[in-house]
Amino acid sequence: MIPPRKTRTIRIRHLQVGGSAPIAVQSMAATQTRDIPATLRQVRILEEAGADMIRIAVDSQADVDALAQIRAQTKSLLSVDLQENYRLAEKVAPFVDKLRYNPGHLHHHEKHKPVEEKVAYLVDVARKHGLALRIGINAGSIAPSYKERFGDDHVAAIVACAVDHCAMVDALGFHDFVVSIKDSDPRLVIDANIRFAQARPDVPIHLGVTEAGMPPEGIIKTRIAFEQLLARGIGDTLRVSLTVPFDDKGLEIKVGRELIADIEAGRFRSVPPNFFDGLNIIACPSCSRVENARFVELAADVKQMTAYAKEHDLTIAVMGCRVNGPGETDDADLGLWCGPNFVNLKRGPEDAGTFSYDDILAALRRELDALIAARATS
Repeated sequence: MIPPRKTRTIRIRHLQVGGSAPIAVQSMAATQTRDIPATLRQVRILEEAGADMIRIAVDSQADVDALAQIRAQTKSLLSVDLQENYRLAEKVAPFVDKLRYNPGHLHHHEKHKPVEEKVAYLVDVARKHGLALRIGINAGSIAPSYKERFGDDHVAAIVACAVDHCAMVDALGFHDFVVSIKDSDPRLVIDANIRFAQARPDVPIHLGVTEAGMPPEGIIKTRIAFEQLLARGIGDTLRVSLTVPFDDKGLEIKVGRELIADIEAGRFRSVPPNFFDGLNIIACPSCSRVENARFVELAADVKQMTAYAKEHDLTIAVMGCRVNGPGETDDADLGLWCGPNFVNLKRGPEDAGTFSYDDILAALRRELDALIAARATS
């Protein structure tokens, strides 16, 4: 039930991705990279689960130094997430197999330089070190120029951004790259990836539903997207993004392989009735950017505490870091993004206060009750 894919085949060291190659399954270390023992434990968990590739984020020189030591202790394929500092590429390149950059983050540093020059730098680093690239576009961090151009049409914005960045890389004569286009809503993931595959059928695609949240809802959201896309021959590598305790990270690999096997065998699942109605909790899967491990526990507590509001058509976002948290909570009715010792509460794009981890649930409940009451009288 997975038809032949039309994409070209690229190489990530010994791994072939795209074309007739098996669909690769990957995940991301959920610990702070500079915590070398904890990160190595994550790597081992993902290795044992059968990950084809492991992504690690770097955001500082301390992370770069740690990555060098991690590289020396694993033979796994490593992809590095450059976050907001694209200039770290040349420092991490000797220790990884793929670079991932987010076009929505390229404007943060050296704002006087055009995007094309920054992309050329990244391609030059990748070429020099024999690395692959991932152009990773996220609906929660759309580049400012595309926001201005497309306004609230997020799908059109992220697809156009992907097509444009492919053209930039093509113009530099570099071909070992993949594209990912992600959103927390599986319906938008389906729409965006179908549009991109029509525009660039040659480019390998990495699939994912970002901030899918906790099982079982997070698995259902991911299955909805993967069933529709893989069954169309769209998707060459994938990640299941679940909010789970750090030691359960291997579940992402297990679920990913099960989904591929089910779709290949034609075992499709019907969407639960009214699945998209009522309360929707989105939560990021945790990664090395998370500054307090209590984030995962908090996400579970939010799900439990808000169960009384399950019939209300509301979205609550729980994000684990300062990089994605501020922007990716804007579209939620209520949002939480977590710092090392505090949690920022948002009401749509507006700030609603900063609270300790012990006090945030009570503050969230007050805001939720007020929002429900306001809707009841409107």
